[in-house]
Amino acid sequence: MAHRRKTLTGSQSSRTYAPVSGFILRLARQSAAMTQEKLAEFLGVDVNTIQGWESGRRPLSAVGAGDFIRLCGQLCRAGAPASTGRHLREAIEADQVLATGITAADSWVDPDSHPLAASVHRWTITNLILWPILGKKPQHLQLFVPRVARRGPTPEHPSLSAEERARFLDHLLTVVERADLSTDALLRRQAVYLLGFDGRAEAANWLRAEWQRARRRRPREGNITELLEARSASVAMAVAGDSSSLRDFAHHMTGQIGEVANLNYWAYWIGELGDEQTTDDFMVDADTRAWAGVRMLHHLLRRVDPESPQLPLNLSTLHTLVASRPSLLSGQHAARDSLTEVLDRLASCDALARSQRDQLAGLQYAVRAADR
Repeated sequence: MAHRRKTLTGSQSSRTYAPVSGFILRLARQSAAMTQEKLAEFLGVDVNTIQGWESGRRPLSAVGAGDFIRLCGQLCRAGAPASTGRHLREAIEADQVLATGITAADSWVDPDSHPLAASVHRWTITNLILWPILGKKPQHLQLFVPRVARRGPTPEHPSLSAEERARFLDHLLTVVERADLSTDALLRRQAVYLLGFDGRAEAANWLRAEWQRARRRRPREGNITELLEARSASVAMAVAGDSSSLRDFAHHMTGQIGEVANLNYWAYWIGELGDEQTTDDFMVDADTRAWAGVRMLHHLLRRVDPESPQLPLNLSTLHTLVASRPSLLSGQHAARDSLTEVLDRLASCDALARSQRDQLAGLQYAVRAADR
């Protein structure tokens, strides 16, 4: 494999990376209709401190717990969303992932201190990590509506330089190449998913080889590591533009344990399964009765799109969810109408595989049965 860059120009140890939390702080301040000067006055700090936080030069992670709580409380009392504190905490976690990768580049970081191995990420944190990479504002941040006039042109999203971006992506490749599948499974899995958004030929070639290796060894029933290895590789390939691997994975994801693990993962991913997790074991250990499935149903209905590269997994999960919880449709006219609209769009698609047609037919039957 080609040698990847190691050093940035200048002193790497002197650099700080907090682009995401700084940008969200700016969104929160603007949604509270406060200028930097006004927020500085309320907090009793110099305006340069506010500017440093928002630019990322002074990471919010260095702020003491009491001061951080006071900052969030002041923003919310001034009109920022009540969830501002949660969004800022998730942004700080995203910044830690970015900073670790940019600083390390193609150097190895011990899993015990790597933020990608600290906890199982939900979609909100993952999208925050990818925000400076893709430039796409995460959907859950649309609640921040600016109520203060802008002063000249302002950036639309947190940014990294081309070199910083390359260093972070280089680090993901280092992680997936060197992490041990048995002892570093969470670190490796979460890095594989992020690598699907790399876009470089080197990453695409690695993902293709990873999927070929994973598919040759079908996940054994009850082996969550092997199941997630195949899932992560196929999802990353789909994100990179090849959905055939995900269709193959979804087709062979059979057995009660595999289906339960998939449902529990989705429930955690979207926040319906509330407890924070530090390993993937909860996917087979958690009781699926601990969550209702309503949020997951609406989440999946927005993502069962014929044009989506992740359609095979999304449709399969929707089929399993409705089959396991018929009550989600019983007496729920709005849910049935939404599902019917989604299924009608799918029915007009000529590119569905045989297994997807079967799942479509099963969901159509579930809607008719719930209507009786």
